[in-house]
Amino acid sequence: MAGQDITFDDVATSAAGLQEQGQPVTVEAVRTALGGASASAVGRHLAAWRAEHAPLPEAPPAELPPALLAGLADWARQYAQDSAAPSRAALEQADSDMQALVAAGEELEAERDDLQAQLVAVTDERDDALATIAERGETIDRLTAELNNARQVAMDALVGKAKDQLAIEGKDAQIADLRAQLERSVATQGTLSDARLAAEMELVGAQTARDSLAAEVKELRTQMESARKGK
Repeated sequence: MAGQDITFDDVATSAAGLQEQGQPVTVEAVRTALGGASASAVGRHLAAWRAEHAPLPEAPPAELPPALLAGLADWARQYAQDSAAPSRAALEQADSDMQALVAAGEELEAERDDLQAQLVAVTDERDDALATIAERGETIDRLTAELNNARQVAMDALVGKAKDQLAIEGKDAQIADLRAQLERSVATQGTLSDARLAAEMELVGAQTARDSLAAEVKELRTQMESARKGK
């Protein structure tokens, strides 16, 4: 019945059973019979049970045996000792019960001290854990801020790079257009140069032909003048 409330009837039943078996009725014996009940509760109910059920010490017969008339003094002394024996036994039993209660109280105090020490240790561990959590929280906040700043810097760099790339691509397009225009201009100039050269050659040919015709005309005129004079 460990861990349950022990009643007077429980203790009385166990004590009566021990008494009927001829065993000593002690706190530890009753606790064992009840399955390890509280020593203080058992001691309290056992004291009440003894007050109601413990047999009163019986005085030996006061009659003087005829065979012991000569030893009256010895018998009287023995009678006194026998009369005091139950009281001494009761006192010894009460002292044993008290020692058992004291031992149980000391055991409970030791358990209480141990629990208090464990509570202090757990409280310290909890405080350390809370401090660690708070410190890690601050570290996380700081790292998060640094990460956000790094992301912003990286984003600004990407935007700047994209703008530069667009500017470069625009300039490349302009350069390609100028190159195409230059190539077209060179091609046009080459065509014009060829045409002009051909025209100049034709002009030279025409001039040569003209000079040749002029010479022939002059020769003919000379021959005609000579023919007129010969007539």
